[in-house]
Amino acid sequence: MALQLHNTFAREKQVFEPIDANHIRMYVCGPTVYDNIHIGNARPLVVFDVLYRLLRSLYPKVTYARNITDVDDKINARARETGENIRVLTERTAERFHEDAAALGTLVPDVEPRATEHIPEMIAMIERLIDTGHAYVAEGHVLFDVPSMENYGRLSRHSRDALIAGARIDVAPYKRDSADFVLWKPSADDLPGWPSPWGRGRPGWHLECSAMSQKHLGDDFDIHGGGQDLIFPHHENELAQSCCGNPGSQFAKYWVHNGYLMSEGEKMSKSLGNFYTVHDLLEEFPGEALRLSLLQTHYRAPLDFTKDGVRQAKATLDRFYGALRGLTLDTTEGQPPQAFQEALEDDLNTPQAITVLFECLSDLNAAKSPDDKDIAAKAMLACGRYLGILQQDPETWFRWGGENIGTLSDGDIDQLVADRAAARQTKNFAESDRIRDELLEAGIILEDKAAETIWRRK
Repeated sequence: MALQLHNTFAREKQVFEPIDANHIRMYVCGPTVYDNIHIGNARPLVVFDVLYRLLRSLYPKVTYARNITDVDDKINARARETGENIRVLTERTAERFHEDAAALGTLVPDVEPRATEHIPEMIAMIERLIDTGHAYVAEGHVLFDVPSMENYGRLSRHSRDALIAGARIDVAPYKRDSADFVLWKPSADDLPGWPSPWGRGRPGWHLECSAMSQKHLGDDFDIHGGGQDLIFPHHENELAQSCCGNPGSQFAKYWVHNGYLMSEGEKMSKSLGNFYTVHDLLEEFPGEALRLSLLQTHYRAPLDFTKDGVRQAKATLDRFYGALRGLTLDTTEGQPPQAFQEALEDDLNTPQAITVLFECLSDLNAAKSPDDKDIAAKAMLACGRYLGILQQDPETWFRWGGENIGTLSDGDIDQLVADRAAARQTKNFAESDRIRDELLEAGIILEDKAAETIWRRK
């Protein structure tokens, strides 16, 4: 079966035919580093991480670029609000982003370009757009001339009114057309700025990704990914700049977008109390449970994120890790069942892939001989490798405590388990029960096996 992806540009699922089968190139829009990412931001992180893992299994070389936007009006506003130095703010927030992404089990992209490190490339692209008649200078700004591009709007397929309503900045008197958007804007002395032929200033938001993707992936590349909310105006404007600035370029061949995310049945909002940052959720849940909860819904479908859903995902992972507990396995060995591979190659159908994963679990639980257990476990781990789950030691998984970790360390628990074993050996069942109750009160669940007692945190 050939890999198929839903191409937003074509509005249909298509067989993936790479530009160069020896080198797949994918660009995904990353964070604007002014605040901690929320669970909605986490969805594309996880979705395109799974796609990256799949592509690496199918092709000899994959370059995955995911940018960091570290110059933006939102950053300037947050720094002004808090009094924090802009550089300190962006570095601190980028570091937190990396921590959150790692906790979600995402692989590090091959390239992570930062906007502030690509200003010369942005200026060069603007100059090409001016030279080709697709941009103009007005009152210290440089704007993209939307009417100069005959098929502008072909990605989002928005009406003329929608194009104007979705403009990144308010309609301004220096614009030739209401839909024109900023490529370069003046910077006051207290804001980040760089010298340019049009005066000291900074780039527009859309320009950054066009310049960075071109430098690291070329004029044309295979896949451009991101959330559905970025189709317009961001991705529409990227497409316009890149095609007009590089005549003959198609920019991205396939556009892949994940669906919207709701939270607890409503649009996520701080006023509703359902606005969850990944950092805060990681205090309450393991990152792997967050990841699985995001993958249980097809990436293009709307997703209603709930804490109850994460609790259920954690319980599911408890079942998987429980079946693996006590087995000695190499997580890099084995291949997934064909049905699993086919599910992922069918437009990243992770819900169907997880169904196959459950079948592997059933096989493992039903296996009688060591060889059958080994085969089933390796198949389950191979599936997990593609999904980015089940790759840690089961004992590590069961000892994760989060906010429930309390005052008992792993060593304290091990000692209490040993004390209980000694009490049972001397038939002091009252003491044995007391220790079990003490541990249960602390969120520790015991399982008595034939040879030993094992424990896990709730």
